[in-house]
Amino acid sequence: MGMASGMDDQVEIRTAFRDAVNMEPAELEEWLATDESKSVGDSDESESTGHASGRRIVEIKRTNVDELTDDDHDHMQKVVGYVHRHLAQRPDGDIAETRWRYSLMNWGHDPTKT
Repeated sequence: MGMASGMDDQVEIRTAFRDAVNMEPAELEEWLATDESKSVGDSDESESTGHASGRRIVEIKRTNVDELTDDDHDHMQKVVGYVHRHLAQRPDGDIAETRWRYSLMNWGHDPTKT
């Protein structure tokens, strides 16, 4: 695999990430400060994976494209995978106050947004 294909992959990852993450950095930061945000996800006293991911997403969204690292792209790919998997498990009924929605929002996606 040459450099070119790697760069193409990264462009694809960024595009998919932009599609998956529909919350603005400020909006996501505000959400991460809520009790609802902190109440979901797997955690043992410390921060949950999703909550930590949300903080990372905010950083990535505020970083210039040419300053994004391979690590950042790996995380972006993880976010895209999580959001897609999670969306496929949408529960029935009103999702506004579900743990399902809160978890997604920790990963930067608010399913109530159109």
